[in-house]
Amino acid sequence: MGDGLDLLERAIGYTLGSLRLVSLDALPRATPCRLWDLGDLLGHLDDSLLALSEAADLGVVALDPPGRAHPADLVGALRERACHLMGEWTATGGAGTISVAGSPLPGDLVAGAGAIEVAVHGWDVARACDTDRPIPRALARELLELSPLFVSGADRPARFAAPVAVSPLAGACDRLLAFLGRDPG
Repeated sequence: MGDGLDLLERAIGYTLGSLRLVSLDALPRATPCRLWDLGDLLGHLDDSLLALSEAADLGVVALDPPGRAHPADLVGALRERACHLMGEWTATGGAGTISVAGSPLPGDLVAGAGAIEVAVHGWDVARACDTDRPIPRALARELLELSPLFVSGADRPARFAAPVAVSPLAGACDRLLAFLGRDPG
């Protein structure tokens, strides 16, 4: 699988760059995530980062967390939360077992799943801000290898859209996005 903690760190670094593109007037814009505008996507990303923090701190992740109030400066809070999250995961070394919806999983695997979530939503943020900002090639390639472990036919169409067809010559970023139901074009 590779080092989940390393993947998570690189995904967070990429997404922090995408968050710099966000302005208040961009919040109502559509995103590649159906039915979500950029404000909704940022709220979801906040929930994801909080769940990953709980995984590092408590060793537990609930798949359906209770509704949370998001801070007024959501972008600033996301940046701060992402940096704090890396500190939490670094302290644990990504090791140990984390209970996800009652099932024990290796911490490294949970960090890898988090890396997919964070990186792809970082791409969604950039796209909503009208910026072409591909996920770095090496990171996208490693995340693409992991994705089938976390996304199956049972996840579609509820959690992910159907895969999108792309050229067999497409790069790793485009293939990752297409696998997760996004149109990379």
